[in-house]
Amino acid sequence: MVFPSLEETNTEPEEMESESTLTVSPETKKREKYTIHFPGAVKRRAYRFDGQGNFFNKEWDLSEGQGREFCWYHVELPRSNQKLALAAQYLIDVLCPPLKLHDILALVSNGPFIGNVDGAVVFRVNSAGPTGSKFTHRLAARVTENTVITVSLGKVPRLGFSPTGQSLLSEIPIVESPNYGRGEGSNKSGSGTAESNGIVIREHVLEFLLTMNHSEEADNPVPTRISNLLVHIIDTHVDHLQDIVTKLEMDLDATEIELDNGGYILKKQMLDDRRFPKMHLNLQRLLQVIAHGEQVFPRVKDKCTSKPWFALEDIGALEVLVGRLRRLKESVGFIANRVTAIQAGLDSWQAEQINRKLYYLSFLSMIFLPLSIVTGIFGMNVGGVPWTEQKNPALRDGFINVLLICAAILLLLLVCFGAIPVYTRLSAWRKRQASKKIWSSTRRSFTKRGNYSGETHNGGYLLL
Repeated sequence: MVFPSLEETNTEPEEMESESTLTVSPETKKREKYTIHFPGAVKRRAYRFDGQGNFFNKEWDLSEGQGREFCWYHVELPRSNQKLALAAQYLIDVLCPPLKLHDILALVSNGPFIGNVDGAVVFRVNSAGPTGSKFTHRLAARVTENTVITVSLGKVPRLGFSPTGQSLLSEIPIVESPNYGRGEGSNKSGSGTAESNGIVIREHVLEFLLTMNHSEEADNPVPTRISNLLVHIIDTHVDHLQDIVTKLEMDLDATEIELDNGGYILKKQMLDDRRFPKMHLNLQRLLQVIAHGEQVFPRVKDKCTSKPWFALEDIGALEVLVGRLRRLKESVGFIANRVTAIQAGLDSWQAEQINRKLYYLSFLSMIFLPLSIVTGIFGMNVGGVPWTEQKNPALRDGFINVLLICAAILLLLLVCFGAIPVYTRLSAWRKRQASKKIWSSTRRSFTKRGNYSGETHNGGYLLL
């Protein structure tokens, strides 16, 4: 889905083919009194539906539909690391009036929410987290009988409607010829090359389409009732989450292949980059979004069922979407288990590398430690060192005295650190010996009793 720019959104009525009148509505005159403080900060889109399967682009006046007509106003907040208060200011700038402050707070706050605000059904599934992350999702909506106002964080695929009705998925694809990269194709476009017998789909476009589990924007059915539009909005939200999960599975499969074929450098880089802990954190954020939807959307169904503008066939559609969310939650749990298993494998590999380095270090210590002891002994600045030319009789006992001091220190260390294990072994040995003596005495007593009982028996019976 491609949103238009702000200039396209603010198109004047005389430039739009869908509008049949050039008169300015009272709502537009009222909004002209307020100055836009953040021009171009958010993307916005406005539609008008006639209730008969047709839709038109309209000006951003936040007016309600008349009769069977209903309007949809969508605001797309930017994916940048911004504070929540700044997002609230953006919404105040484009939605007030007619919305009030409690409407803005209900749309922009974090966490799940569903309730009635001034007679309108307001719900949100906003997850906390950095807004620059693609795993942080926010969707809020305010629904009345003739108007829907939605707010999303970033672009949501397949959310809008295409006026051309041309979809790439409905084209006949053909295999890309080897001469295409040499510039011999015709009618080059952004996604492929049109030929006489079909359209060539480029490789990067195929990779993108493989992550999609839904149709394109041009394939969206135009809603005829406001309940159809509400189901469409929730459906695109679930499709967006499904696309992210599918992309995660593909990335995880590619990472596992890299780990199987990679060596020391690749594994060390993954550990240094903390790739899998970050992926696990993103999965927890995604699970939070899914849990919010699993909590809010059934209550949306319950609240909208009593409304006269909600069609009965859309109740079943909402139940299907809630079931998809539950299955999606299970899939994210499976992916989280795979990430945990891969991280455990990397930790085990890192521990093995550390143990191997310690083994090499202990092997070198085994070689050089005796050498260092010998050089330390014969490098002492005392008299009496053998195989030297020290002839002073007053210093002939210095070397022996130093060796005696070293032996005393070694004995003291052995007593201090070796007494406890020796005492433990002695205590265990004494307990074993005591238990053997008790068992032998008990066995002898049983033997004596058996002999006595044999004398008192007569024919196998005890005499009374």
